[in-house]
Amino acid sequence: MPELLIELFSEEIPARLQRDGADSLGRLVSEALAPLNPRHTHLYWGPRRIALSADLDAAVPGSTSSERGPRESAPEQALAGFLRKHNARRDALRAENGFWVLDRRHAPIAAHQLIMQTLPGLLRRFPWPKAMRWGAGSGLLWVRPLRRMLCLLDGAPVPFTLALPGADDGHGLVAGASSEGHRFLSPGGFTVTGVQDWQDGLRARHVLVEAGERASLIRDGIARLAQEAGFVAVPDDGLLEEVAGLVEWPVPLLGRIDAAYMDLPSEVMQVSMRVNQRYFALRRPDGSAAPAFIFAANTLASDGGALTVAGNERVLRARFSDARHFWDLDRAVPLASRVAALDAVTFHAALGSQGDRIARIARLATRIAPMVGADPAHAARAAHLAKADLSTGMVGEFPELQGVMGGYYAGHDGEAPEVAAAIREHYQPRGAGDGVPHAPVSVAVALADRLDSLAALFAAGEKPGGSGDPYALRRAALGVIRIVRDNALRLDVFALFRAAAEALPDPLRAAPDLALLPGFIAERLRVQLRADGARHDVLAAVNATGLDGDLVRALARTDAVSTLLGSEDGRNLLAAARRAANILRIEERRDGPYEAEPDPSLYSQNEERALAAALGETLPRVVTEIAAERFEVAMTKLSTLRRPLDAFFDAVTVNADDAATRRNRLRLLAALRGGMARVADFAVIEG
Repeated sequence: MPELLIELFSEEIPARLQRDGADSLGRLVSEALAPLNPRHTHLYWGPRRIALSADLDAAVPGSTSSERGPRESAPEQALAGFLRKHNARRDALRAENGFWVLDRRHAPIAAHQLIMQTLPGLLRRFPWPKAMRWGAGSGLLWVRPLRRMLCLLDGAPVPFTLALPGADDGHGLVAGASSEGHRFLSPGGFTVTGVQDWQDGLRARHVLVEAGERASLIRDGIARLAQEAGFVAVPDDGLLEEVAGLVEWPVPLLGRIDAAYMDLPSEVMQVSMRVNQRYFALRRPDGSAAPAFIFAANTLASDGGALTVAGNERVLRARFSDARHFWDLDRAVPLASRVAALDAVTFHAALGSQGDRIARIARLATRIAPMVGADPAHAARAAHLAKADLSTGMVGEFPELQGVMGGYYAGHDGEAPEVAAAIREHYQPRGAGDGVPHAPVSVAVALADRLDSLAALFAAGEKPGGSGDPYALRRAALGVIRIVRDNALRLDVFALFRAAAEALPDPLRAAPDLALLPGFIAERLRVQLRADGARHDVLAAVNATGLDGDLVRALARTDAVSTLLGSEDGRNLLAAARRAANILRIEERRDGPYEAEPDPSLYSQNEERALAAALGETLPRVVTEIAAERFEVAMTKLSTLRRPLDAFFDAVTVNADDAATRRNRLRLLAALRGGMARVADFAVIEG
């Protein structure tokens, strides 16, 4: 089967766009060449190229098709329009069942013909999120100036141009059989005969086309250099992927940090190295910052990299000098004196300033503090200072350090350690992989911050819609859930939303969208359970009986129902309950509902009596155990209904000929349904 290779070679592509660009190339080519059944598709991306290889059929087979046209009795104009549409002559038509029919033969299309027909248009509309025009022409857009196009089919070039007919906007580019090596180590083009030859040729010219291989080389080099120096690398997969997109021939090197800067906060050093220079930070075995860093050069130096290392050390000294300036300048002013400046910073047009928001957070944190074992005064103070570092020079330079710097500055000013820690930790968790705060004051402020954001922005009409979430409210909700779950906090989140709403401006306190918050939290909790691989459908079933603001209790109840459904008795009980619900649904359309109490005098079979007795004894006990939060005991008791229910369905005909008997049996099933609905809506459980 023919082997296709496409390479699009350009000036340096931003690292963040490379993978998506390759994915788009793979998707568009697969769609355009679908008649050739592309398979074994492999994508490549790097600093100056995106590429694709795939196996194809040799041709699109010939085929025939029939197009039904107007009726035989249709006006001549209708028939003429049909012929024009299909570029056909009248003698090509035949009559069938009162209609004109056009039979068409489609000739086979060779793979190289289809490629030449489809790729130019595909590349001209390539969906780069940011693209540029360059050169004399103005029609071609690419992420950076496109320099070469390679297109081979079974080793033979497939020449095509991106210029439109009659236009000079393709910059003279014609697809051929040439690629290009490393800009500095192996400049210039070379001829390619196939995928393996392309990979081998580039490797010989100091280009590794596999992003994963480049990342592995960098990762292994960092680990080796760190170990040799007696240090440990700070894990940073995001930076690793980015650097792998910046170098074609990675050469990890270790540099040293001037001792004069080692008293800077380790977070400042790490962020400065990461953001400004794409350097990897190191730690000592005790966890403190190491006086060294690692970077990936894109060249092989004759001096082993000594001059390159010296240059990078010099640049880092300048960066750390700037950081030192911000560090010293910020500490010259007490953190508390910066709070007033937040009154001049607008948080939201309908919600006032950041200063207004701080007052709301402090009020709510004070209310939460006793619920989590925190000192209310410390919680109020930490909330008051939590956003003060937004006006510091360091956070202005590195927004990633908000909260972290506030904690340092609060400690420098002599604030209580609990207050400084809460300022530092209240943004946690910042993402899925980040830990949550556990110290009581930190928990109180972190919850107050997120609960205020959710309540205030929902009230202001900023609830997320579709994929849009400009205020990151889904992340805020997940943060609330994780803080509550990981700390096993017994508090009513929905009541706290109401408390947060009380502090909003008058017109917003009764905003309709505030009523959506319980459902929003419940849905975020379901999403988290699904991500954890847990029974999120069971949570939905439990929530169907009424949303519970005590998330720990709701999850304990969900776990108990999941355990029940994992047992044989539970699975059989679920099947029988669904059978009962289905019968009731059908019969209630005819002459329901059947909500009245069943009449024991109408029981004619022992199985009816046994089920009624089991329901009468079991369901009240289940309700009592649930109210006492003994959920596992409640589920164990509920599982005892399995056998009398199975026996009932085995021996009893629900739709009896006698109307009174039928009605009474349906009322018995309705009692079962109602009792189980106090536990969960079993109808929404999957499987």
